Amino acid sequence: MSLFPFAFLDEQSKKEIRRAVLKGVAIPGYQVPFASREMPIGRGWGTGGLQITLSLIGESDVLKVIDQGSDESVNAVNIKKLVQKTTGVETTIHTSEATMIQSRHRIPEVPLRNDQIMILQVPEPEPLRHVERSEFKTKQMHAEREYSGAYLLLFEQIMRYNQTSQGADYPVFVHNRYVMNPSPIPRFDNPKINQSEALMLFGAGREKKIYAVPAYTKVESLAFDDYPFEIEKFEGKVCRATGLSNVFLDEFTDEETGETYYLCNDTSYMQEYLEQKRGI
Repeated sequence: MSLFPFAFLDEQSKKEIRRAVLKGVAIPGYQVPFASREMPIGRGWGTGGLQITLSLIGESDVLKVIDQGSDESVNAVNIKKLVQKTTGVETTIHTSEATMIQSRHRIPEVPLRNDQIMILQVPEPEPLRHVERSEFKTKQMHAEREYSGAYLLLFEQIMRYNQTSQGADYPVFVHNRYVMNPSPIPRFDNPKINQSEALMLFGAGREKKIYAVPAYTKVESLAFDDYPFEIEKFEGKVCRATGLSNVFLDEFTDEETGETYYLCNDTSYMQEYLEQKRGI
């Protein structure tokens, strides 16, 4: 007999989180408050995303967990162990095999399908926090659709660097209504949210917020007419292992030669590509 209920959380907690998820789906980009539970992992290690995963997962689901592109980091491995120990579900490193994908800082390179759920861990859900510390006032600004502060941050970056310098957590405009933080994914991943076939859910445990982008929803990154949104560019650079150039790359330095080289950030995508290339 298990020491824990199925998926760790009690049924009442899971129902409350599911209601918050449903409200988030009904109002794309809107931050829904919820009673974030204490979890057996440190805050900041994905408690919000984990609570969504545990509330939605079923016995037939297959789970994939990513941490900054890797399936084998400490964070990803420990979350998989907790979910598997309390549910018995299968886990995988292959995006195409997963029905639920929980991620920190990345959306997989493999395009998502409409039978998959993408769950992103969020440290700071409020896109206006940098310009307004008061929660009451940021709620009022959202209600009044007052987003000049979000544009002001981008304008200051352009004045200083002649381009927007925000590498992650780049704000997006959802369904022509709410400005939203897409979690600390790189700008490279922002276009993947727009008209995605998969349901995308965002959980912030410390801030006690859940929000969502339903499938086939219009999502635009904030920009100016004369300074359009641009993703990270890797011109002239390729993944040393695969030769791919149309993926998000990490920079490394060879300790022996001091040479700089690049590898695909999505380790499972890189592995799958190499296996297919070898005919495995």
